[in-house]
Amino acid sequence: MNIQIAGTGRHLPEDVLTNADLEKMVATSNQWIVERTGIHERRIAGKGVCASDLAAPAAQQALAAAGIKPEEVDLIIVGTSTPDMYFPSTACFVQAKIGAVNAVAFDVLAACSGFIYGLSMAENFLKGGKFKTALVIGAEVYSSIINWEDRTTCVLFGDGAGAVVLRAGEGTPGILSTHIFSDGTKAGDLYTPGGGSVNRFTPELVTMKKYALTMKGNSTFKVAVKSMADAARIALEKNGVSASDLKMVVPHQANQRIISAVAKQLGLDESLFYSNLERYGNTAAASIPIALDEVVREGKAVKGDLILMVTFGGGFTWGSALIRL
Repeated sequence: MNIQIAGTGRHLPEDVLTNADLEKMVATSNQWIVERTGIHERRIAGKGVCASDLAAPAAQQALAAAGIKPEEVDLIIVGTSTPDMYFPSTACFVQAKIGAVNAVAFDVLAACSGFIYGLSMAENFLKGGKFKTALVIGAEVYSSIINWEDRTTCVLFGDGAGAVVLRAGEGTPGILSTHIFSDGTKAGDLYTPGGGSVNRFTPELVTMKKYALTMKGNSTFKVAVKSMADAARIALEKNGVSASDLKMVVPHQANQRIISAVAKQLGLDESLFYSNLERYGNTAAASIPIALDEVVREGKAVKGDLILMVTFGGGFTWGSALIRL
């Protein structure tokens, strides 16, 4: 049983937060942000807009591209670290919003690696034969967990959602392999300290902004580059593929310097790496499916092309997937 990618979709909020806007909010500058991240602007969800509000239209777009009705979907997996609420899962809210009445729905929490984790899980569910059609979504509202007074993190993140439809069949495989990894010993380098059962929500926690993302930038950078490069090599070696066989690499859109460093470690031309960072910033688990949909809809890759996806996130978590459109 092979797994084909039947359709892709994305949805971004309309509101744009530029570097010039951030200059008025925090001690930073357009030059500082661009030189260190490559980001010029990012999309920010409006008041009251939650992850499922972004995920549902991305899913509907992917279903339309695949020519599949919502009731045909057997499985919905949403990768998110900014869910609508603790429970029900964001995937259940998406199920209700799109009318996927026959689907099993649940979330995956692997921070920025959530989409690749979800893709790997869906691949195995479909190969097992129990399900035929799956929606895998990355959806994030990181503006809800950002400390807008911390210039080291608030300049990095944006909101958005991307989705893919997977179908099991006997045709040419679309997903050639997926590879996921984690290392919990480095959890303290990238995390949100408050809101869980360790640091429960209190007025003091909110006042101290303990709900916000916290990151040790230098150590995270080093581990991210090595981990993404290693995961990319594993995917290529597993499938006997060389860089010359690839149409492009779609990496997690964390930071342009990370993308450049990964390309250097792999000995690949940076032009092979797709980037939309300048427009959206880091949309966490949504970044790869958003980028993949852009690649497909803009004709930058066509049916039969090989694409390598590679990611890294808090946990630490990381992974890769090699796909053929």
